[in-house]
Amino acid sequence: MRPLGGKTALVTGASRGIGRASALALAQAGAQVLVHYCSEDEAADEVVAAIRETGGHARKVAADLRAPEGPHQLARRVRLIIGARLDVLVASAGIVRDASLEDTCVADFDELFALNVRAPYFLLQQLMPALCKGSSVVLVSSRSVDADVGQRAAYAATAGAIEALVAHFAHSLGTRGVRVNAIARSATGRAGGNMAWADLPRRHGASFEGETDLRSARQADDVGAAVAFLASAAARWITGEVLTVEGR
Repeated sequence: MRPLGGKTALVTGASRGIGRASALALAQAGAQVLVHYCSEDEAADEVVAAIRETGGHARKVAADLRAPEGPHQLARRVRLIIGARLDVLVASAGIVRDASLEDTCVADFDELFALNVRAPYFLLQQLMPALCKGSSVVLVSSRSVDADVGQRAAYAATAGAIEALVAHFAHSLGTRGVRVNAIARSATGRAGGNMAWADLPRRHGASFEGETDLRSARQADDVGAAVAFLASAAARWITGEVLTVEGR
């Protein structure tokens, strides 16, 4: 049984880590997947190839979501591919930055909010006309463990913003039959390997997708499975919720 057969999904940050796992899980459930990436063209090609090898359908689409116009560009490109309807939107592109209050600079703070908060906000805004009754939106964030307290204050603020947006988005789109939820994965902490989810050029102090230990890789698969569940009719009565996925 393929619960998402005939559905179309967009996954941001889909070339690595959680985004990649989410794209593969949605494809396995039967969805046609648009694989968004920023800079890692070959990695995106690998995800598309992996989906097609199992009989699925996928295309890649590029945009830099850190740029103010990035979400608008991505939405336009997606609409040209899908036409009038988008069934699943998974906003998993994001960045984690380890920095104390004293070491956080304005540029780092702005980059965190640009990608983690502004991008999903305006991407959803621009794709609203394509979201119809039965569509599902899943935002991906994380909750830090004790080892991160004091080192990820700015990032934690973006995670809190995502949780607030879920409640507002679910209320605004609920009358149209569109469900909005979030997945808060449990960060492993600096001792266990940082885990983030965007294919962006590396900068000092930043954690990106791919820089994960085995435990984090397993957790990415678990998050992908949770994304596929929230996107399916099995979760049709769930909206406005934040589902925590705890890696063990």
